[in-house]
Amino acid sequence: MAVENLASNSMANISWLHGLLWWRNWGKRDWAISAIGFAVFVFALGFVSYSWNSDPDSNLSSSFHRITATDLVDLTLLHNATRRGAVCLDGSLPGYHFQKGFGSGANSWVLYIEGGGWCNTIESCFWRREIHLGSSKHMGHRVHFTGILSPHQAQNPEFFNWNRVKVQYCDGASLAGHPDNELRNGTRLFFRGQLIWEALMDKFFSLGLSKAKQALLAGCSAGGLAALIHCDEFRGLLPKNVTVKCLADAGKMLSKIPP
Repeated sequence: MAVENLASNSMANISWLHGLLWWRNWGKRDWAISAIGFAVFVFALGFVSYSWNSDPDSNLSSSFHRITATDLVDLTLLHNATRRGAVCLDGSLPGYHFQKGFGSGANSWVLYIEGGGWCNTIESCFWRREIHLGSSKHMGHRVHFTGILSPHQAQNPEFFNWNRVKVQYCDGASLAGHPDNELRNGTRLFFRGQLIWEALMDKFFSLGLSKAKQALLAGCSAGGLAALIHCDEFRGLLPKNVTVKCLADAGKMLSKIPP
C-alpha cells in the first residue's frame, strides 16, 4: 500500500511539473504570436508613459497634463462694487479670474460664467452664504483654467490666446437678481445679480473689452442661463462691427410647476 501511494504521488508531481512547463510544447507559430503580443504591449506602455510626461503644449501630448503656473489664475475682487450695491448673497464683494490675451487673440474675449443652480428658498439661500456660490469669503483664491479657458493650444486651439475670464457666480439667480425684488424681512440676503453683471462689464471694458473685435459670452448650467439672460444686453454693449456670440451649456433648467 505504501509503494502504491508513493507511485501515485510521484505521478501527480510529474503531472504538476509538466503543467508548469507547458510552454515547452509550443511550436514556432505559438512563439511568434507571443513575441508580437509582447512587443505590442511594450509599445503601448511606452506611448502612454510618453503622453503623460511629454510637454503639455506638444501636439502629441494627451488631453491630460501636469498643472503648471499658467493654469492657475488668481481671484480678483471688485472693490468698488459696494458703491453701487453689487454684492454677493452675504454682502461680500463679487469676484472674477482674468488671464490676458496675446498675439492674434489680443483683441478677442471669452467670458465664462460659473454654474451652480439657483437657491429658491430662504433656507437654501442662507446655506449658499456659507460656500463660494454665495460669498467671496469662500471662493478659491486661485482656480484651474481648463476647457475653453485653457492656456494650452493643444487643448484649446480656438481660444488659448484670447482674453479669458471666469466669472464667479454668487447671487443665486444667474446674475439676474435686483434690489427691487429683495426680501425686506430682515434676512440679510442680497439679491444683486444684475448689479454684479453691470459692475463686471464696467471692469472688463476698462481691461480692454471695449476694443474687442470678437467676443464670446458662455456659461454652464445656471451660468449658461445667465449667458442667455444677458446675451442681448452684452451684444448691445459692444459696437455693431464686433462679432458677438453667446453659448449656453446646459443652460435650460426645468422646474416643477405648482398645481
